[in-house]
Amino acid sequence: DGRSVRSVRGDPEHGYTRGTLCPKVNGFERTVHAPGRLLHPLIRTGPKGQGAFRRASWDEAAALIAERWHALIETHGRECLLPYTYAGTMGLIQRNAQDPLMHRLGASLLDRTICTSAQNAGWEQVMGHTPGSDPEDAVHSDLLFLWGINALATNIHFLTQVKAVRRNGGRVFLIDTHRQATAAHADRVFLVRPGSDGALALGMLHLLVREKLVDRAYLARETVGWDELERQVLPEHPPDRTAALTGLSVEDVVFLARSYGTARAPFIRLGGAPSRYGNGGLNTRATICLPTAVGAWAKKGGGFLSSTNTGGAFDLRSFVRPDLLPGRTRIVNMNRLGHALNELEGPRVMSLFVASSNPAAVAPDQNAVLKGLSREDLFTVVHERFMTDTALHADVVLPAPTMLETADLYRAYGHFYAQRVRPVIPPLGESRSNWETIGTLARALGLTDDVFQLSADEHIDLILSRRTPWLEGVDLDALNAGEAVRLNVPRGRWLTPSGKIEIKNERLPEPLPRHRPTHADLDGEALPLRLQTAPALYRLNSSFTERAELSKKLGAQTLRLSPADAAARGLTSGQRVTGFNSLGEVSFVLEVTDAVPPGIAVAEGVHSIQQGNARNVNGLTSQRLADTGGGSTFYDNRIDVRPSSAA
Repeated sequence: DGRSVRSVRGDPEHGYTRGTLCPKVNGFERTVHAPGRLLHPLIRTGPKGQGAFRRASWDEAAALIAERWHALIETHGRECLLPYTYAGTMGLIQRNAQDPLMHRLGASLLDRTICTSAQNAGWEQVMGHTPGSDPEDAVHSDLLFLWGINALATNIHFLTQVKAVRRNGGRVFLIDTHRQATAAHADRVFLVRPGSDGALALGMLHLLVREKLVDRAYLARETVGWDELERQVLPEHPPDRTAALTGLSVEDVVFLARSYGTARAPFIRLGGAPSRYGNGGLNTRATICLPTAVGAWAKKGGGFLSSTNTGGAFDLRSFVRPDLLPGRTRIVNMNRLGHALNELEGPRVMSLFVASSNPAAVAPDQNAVLKGLSREDLFTVVHERFMTDTALHADVVLPAPTMLETADLYRAYGHFYAQRVRPVIPPLGESRSNWETIGTLARALGLTDDVFQLSADEHIDLILSRRTPWLEGVDLDALNAGEAVRLNVPRGRWLTPSGKIEIKNERLPEPLPRHRPTHADLDGEALPLRLQTAPALYRLNSSFTERAELSKKLGAQTLRLSPADAAARGLTSGQRVTGFNSLGEVSFVLEVTDAVPPGIAVAEGVHSIQQGNARNVNGLTSQRLADTGGGSTFYDNRIDVRPSSAA
């Protein structure tokens, strides 16, 4: 009937995905038409967090927002307004829709660093703006490292390359802190201590030098700083110390180094996990040195991929309009939202605009975030598809459409294809896209800047008219027709200030990659368990809670412990337990499994407080930052576990 989605299937003509969908997007029509879809604006009528709202019109809601924002800015200054947005929608238009309005208003800027910004910063510090290795080339590798990544949960399309490597006679090694679902696709699994990834890389480099497996001609030609790394850092990482730092045996350290050094074309797929520690940037920089040491970048099937780094493919300046900023503006790190809402002054945050994110569930230090969201003097606007934990605390809720109801332009971070999309169906109910919502608010605020006058499609046309090197030779007719097209990946030189791989970067406080302790290392062992907040197969952060069949597969909020740690506490599988630290307490169902080594506690997925959980795992994660990029440290926390009082 042109107004409903009957099924969602992958595109078999897509050059990379070949029609494969992850378990979450399979059945996405059930998300589009889920019973809990928000279809009309809502205004709060009761206490925050209780879900008491009345239906309103868009005119009333927009007028209220404009009135409150004008008054708050007049009283407290423009920086009292804080946007909180991320990747609930991944398109370049809808994801960045709030930027021109917030810039025009002079609101506080959000440092959007909750995911892998420490990894991205670490990459840039060594490789500049050089794109990552092509994931499609990995099929030609004879040794593939899956390092700190559960590809089955977060990068399912890369499993095609993994399977091809094994089918072609190559080997696949998995390095992680615990045995997760992707282990079934690996030949060997190596479990390391949390945050010791950089130490392992440096130990392997020590052995590559000792056993004369480095490509010295390549290093001399293509790098800056190798000699200093070899002379000043690598002697500190002999096999016995590497084993002590990582928890591996000396034999395994030697095996990994020799396997890597003698491989014809080793390829490393680095996940986000190693960067979510206090030493996350250094971990990334150290691992990048491995393909550099053996010249794997120049070998067919060799290389390194953390992200494809396609950020330069499209010039967004005509859309996000940084020129609209009225002057110097403070920056608030999104990982420290709890601090911003409760402690930040000069001015205090008096209004929060949330879109494409659910900070009540996904931001670290959940207790601090919920305390801030519960402030009666905080005017909160949430643009959402469903009544999330954050929306429960809103003063105004605005209904949002799904990705099948909006126009957008997508680039990827796991491959080199881009795609333009148009709505499959009109927005349900009175829902309006991120960009349409921003236009509505701009008009209510009396703003007439030209940027707000163009539609999403008109902005996409303008963006595509601004050619970048990535768009040279690209079939724009095919892109405009909705086909997935491969970008023109800049190759042939290192896109760094020196034109070389910068193993040593004099612009940094720590010029050479080194092993440094994590936050949890420095905390001591008063709390003996290292918490790993791992991804889940049937949940994307807090998204897809609306799908009953996925929530059923995910199951209860579960904590996994080793048999030794469970026995030491007198705990058994299926028991209700409490994880705790100085930040809070969280209830879990215990799973005892030998997939988790002693000293580790694993909690997969982000659960909703509306599903019987007073708090989710982020009640135990801190607002501390990584060493670079303002990155999150979700994997760098200590806890202990006890039986729940109700057990």
